[in-house]
Amino acid sequence: MEHNKNKIIAFYKREGRMPTYAELMAIYGFKSKNSVFKLVKKLAEENFIQKDDSGRLLPGKLFREIRILGLVEAGFPSAAEEELTDTLSLDDYLVKNREATFMLRVKGESMKDAGIIDGDMVLVERNTAPKDGEIVIAEVDGEWTIKYLRSRNKKPYLEPANKKFHAIHPERELKIAAVVKAVVRKY
Repeated sequence: MEHNKNKIIAFYKREGRMPTYAELMAIYGFKSKNSVFKLVKKLAEENFIQKDDSGRLLPGKLFREIRILGLVEAGFPSAAEEELTDTLSLDDYLVKNREATFMLRVKGESMKDAGIIDGDMVLVERNTAPKDGEIVIAEVDGEWTIKYLRSRNKKPYLEPANKKFHAIHPERELKIAAVVKAVVRKY
């Protein structure tokens, strides 16, 4: 069974998505879709893969888990031992509502003092009621941006996290599309 999983993981890494049922037939050399359905059922029972509402395959919890090996001191150095303490699925940790969650690539430096820089990816969630002080994806007067949502005298505006930029007060319209839930940066 591990061999079956490795082929799916390799496809996922190469293509950036899960294979279709037809692609699974080709990957494993199956002659019938029934064989694919049996494989998918077994892998779903093991929580290695999942299916969305339309039947498309998604990586399951076990597919995405990363080992947690302990803590690292961010202050003064201290003795540390590597010890497997748990496993963690980044999806479970970061994503509350899969259907409303997506990622965007950041362009620009207006949020650098909030730790969000050019090239970062932000994980955002739609349908979340934004609160004052949250970082949001907003459409202001027809233009899209990422900023802090602020309010003064019950009038919302957008505030950058870089002193070189000015607050944005909508002239006509401000629509909040999503709330930023996490920042991902690859080194």
